[in-house]
Amino acid sequence: MAVPKQRHNQSRKNRRRGNIFIKAPVLVKCAKCGKPVLPHTLCGYCGYYKGTELVNVMAKLEKKEQKKRQKEIGETKTSESKKEEKK
Repeated sequence: MAVPKQRHNQSRKNRRRGNIFIKAPVLVKCAKCGKPVLPHTLCGYCGYYKGTELVNVMAKLEKKEQKKRQKEIGETKTSESKKEEKK
């Protein structure tokens, strides 16, 4: 039977075992675009937080990308409103 040459102290043991209990982060939907975002953080996709625009993400994009992004955001809004009407 294998016997360790030296004793491992508590901190080393606990650091190793601490990774057993790591869980996936909890994500919530952005109110504006519907993308998954960490709670209490700014949405990196649309730049909104609690219904107010804090960062203008569209200004940093090229024209082609702006049109694509606006179309995607518009589609998610309409699909969410349809789901709410069904309820």
